[in-house]
Amino acid sequence: MHDRLQVIALWSPPGCRATGFERMMIDRGDLTVLHEPFTKLALTGRYSHEGRLYGTATALLESVLERAERPGARPVLFTDSTALRHPDLLMDTRFTSRIQHTFLIRDPAEVIAAHRAGGRESTSEAIGFGNCWEIFELARMASGAVPVVLDAADLPVRPAEVAASYAMHTGLPPAAGPGRWTMEEEWLPAGTGSLTELVLGDPHLAELYADQLPYHAWLSAHRLELEPVVTG
Repeated sequence: MHDRLQVIALWSPPGCRATGFERMMIDRGDLTVLHEPFTKLALTGRYSHEGRLYGTATALLESVLERAERPGARPVLFTDSTALRHPDLLMDTRFTSRIQHTFLIRDPAEVIAAHRAGGRESTSEAIGFGNCWEIFELARMASGAVPVVLDAADLPVRPAEVAASYAMHTGLPPAAGPGRWTMEEEWLPAGTGSLTELVLGDPHLAELYADQLPYHAWLSAHRLELEPVVTG
């Protein structure tokens, strides 16, 4: 439980169904939810928060923390991608001491196939598992606790359990209703055969897969055991 931390971050490689999970968190109605603030800032050079434009990650971080820690404020949840590395955040002690970091992962073959099908850049950094692991390790060392890790495979089939377990392990109050999952449009190639076979059949993608697989395995070893939801 992390009752003292009013800011929760959900980090994920691109294509891990984070947007669908974000919608579930918005539906709770008791959180301030920000969508990829630091990635948007890195890509565009600015991010609008509470009517002000921010041009640096440090200034934006300070604003997010200040908002969350006002008396009576809602907890803040921001989702963000690990397709980019954020060195200014990683060097800021507030990033690990005042934010509870959580993670959402997916089979690297599915992530890589989605990148290729969507015409996106396919590099080790853009796939993002290495950056995800770096933040995980920083958070674990700073807090002395193992961060929450969710698996995207659970979202379509056990959304209520995912939402309930996430709330329990992050210190959020139980949601008023069951988690509802809305399937996102996914950039996955059509055809027969497994995605792993498809990826391994392309030398470049196979190299990416081999590079990402250890990070995924390390994160998956800490995958959250979902709590059953009692109804009635």
